Amino acid sequence: MIYRHTTLPPGSRIRVLIVDDSVSVRSLMVRALGSDPTLEIVGTAANGSIGLAKTAQLSPHVITLDIEMPEMNGLEMLKRVRAEFPDVVVIMSSTLTAPGATATLDALFLGANDYVTKPARCGSIDETVAAMRGELLLKIKQFFAVGEPGALPKPALRRPASGYRTVPRDVLAIGVSTGGPNALSAIMPQFPVPFPGPVLIVQHMPALFTQLLAQRLQRLTQLTVEEATQGCAPEPGKILIAPGGFHMRVERGEGRTLVKLEQTPPRNSCRPSVDVLFESVNEVYGGSAVAAVLTGMGQDGLRGAEVLKASGAYIIAQDEATSVVWGMPGFVVRAGLADAVVPLEEVVPELLREFQRGARRFGAGR
Repeated sequence: MIYRHTTLPPGSRIRVLIVDDSVSVRSLMVRALGSDPTLEIVGTAANGSIGLAKTAQLSPHVITLDIEMPEMNGLEMLKRVRAEFPDVVVIMSSTLTAPGATATLDALFLGANDYVTKPARCGSIDETVAAMRGELLLKIKQFFAVGEPGALPKPALRRPASGYRTVPRDVLAIGVSTGGPNALSAIMPQFPVPFPGPVLIVQHMPALFTQLLAQRLQRLTQLTVEEATQGCAPEPGKILIAPGGFHMRVERGEGRTLVKLEQTPPRNSCRPSVDVLFESVNEVYGGSAVAAVLTGMGQDGLRGAEVLKASGAYIIAQDEATSVVWGMPGFVVRAGLADAVVPLEEVVPELLREFQRGARRFGAGR
């Protein structure tokens, strides 16, 4: 299910309903969001049953939704919201625990638009509120614009122009963020066995979440899907996912390519960062890489796509119509870096065509 960017009339505010069984969390969220002039807190609720009733009564644009609640929990409410109020944006409020991560992934697969992790109490209440505000405002506002829709046309499918120089393709690198778990789940079954190169993925997620995501994706493909570990080797047919909290790089040394995980500062406020992965892929594989930039907020991956493109790599961007948020792929497209702009269901067929073009041009035994 795709939730498109919503344009609100000029002067409108984003209407938010907060659903959480904790009085203190509801109070913190009201403080975190209530001071923003583009938002209006229309109500709060202590469980899913009350939240559903208030959704019908108050017509919010956004629901922030806790998972563990009495009477009706967040997953049960989410199912009802998706059935009865399909246009409402739902952002889950998650804890950084294994059960919290599992439930959050369940919610994303049930149709939640995004999630935030509850900040631990750090210092004063004001500091906790500030930490909560920083993440939650970004997650809410990525789905909305106020004013008239922009005049930018939606890009059509693009193919290599005549004279395009096909080169052998040896690796696939993927960058994805908001909407990523569902996007990756959709494309996993499309990968053939065997697959001719290693697959390296950066999905913006914290620790615990990426390990669970890898386990879920493994159920959808016969290729090997793993959360990357320090010093592991990218191999044809193996899908490696950057662990939350670590940048993932590839490095060449002593005749081998290995993964290096590092906790250097975030790039584009992200760790793992797509730019870090793409830049390292360029250093090792150069123009033999294929890169795909899928749905996500922000512009992480733009700089990496620039350096890959300059080396002759083939760049695929997910189109706007099938993206939950057309941020990351949109920046790549508007910068003129995409060789193909395709709907999600065409991403794997397109990259396979490019791998096959390279194999035909240079011989299958390279």
